[in-house]
Amino acid sequence: MANKIYPHAEAALSDIVFDGMTVMSGGFGLCGIPELSIAALVKSGTKDLTFISNNAGVDGFGLGQLLETRQVKKMISSYVGENKEFERQYLAGELELEFNPQGTLAERCRAGGAGIPGFYTKTGVGTLIADGKEHKEFDGETYIMETGLVADVSIVKAWKGDAQGNLVYRATARNFNPMMATAGKITVAEVEEIVPVGTLDPNAIHTPGVFVQRIFQGTHEKRIEQRTVREG
Repeated sequence: MANKIYPHAEAALSDIVFDGMTVMSGGFGLCGIPELSIAALVKSGTKDLTFISNNAGVDGFGLGQLLETRQVKKMISSYVGENKEFERQYLAGELELEFNPQGTLAERCRAGGAGIPGFYTKTGVGTLIADGKEHKEFDGETYIMETGLVADVSIVKAWKGDAQGNLVYRATARNFNPMMATAGKITVAEVEEIVPVGTLDPNAIHTPGVFVQRIFQGTHEKRIEQRTVREG
């Protein structure tokens, strides 16, 4: 069995990144984002990237770092808020943006990972989202066709993993990570802890190791996107 464990993000990504590649990046806001892999991509200098991600982090952290260094050519996302640089580049015509309803984006990733090239959904019918897409009626209701998404590399963040690449996510940090882990030609997982094979309860594994080619352990900052406290 091939060794899937790498010492750090730079080693896990060094020989698989290239200009113009498509990357799926797990996370929702700053929750469950593969922050170490993102930082390694910044250092790599790889450019003209297409990112499939719910959002683009915040200014100066997460995918926001890659926007600041102008390494991202296109975002396939569902949310622009919380990132002024994302908004500025888009409005200035410096960044391509393919908007998706959030559930549609999640299903496009899941479909890509399942080998499904397209599916029909009612979401977006009668809006700009539907422009140029195939329309079809089922039981008197109109649906539009959306295509599945795949990536050259998927970068995901999990709570625990083992040497075989089996992953367990923690609470809401699970979000987009399981779908994206299945939809990358190569999937790199960063985890808070690598545990011995056999430690994880098979019934509790969220992503089977067959979908993960590389894994590394790291220390994560886990920023809070919007900290709200009660005045005392």
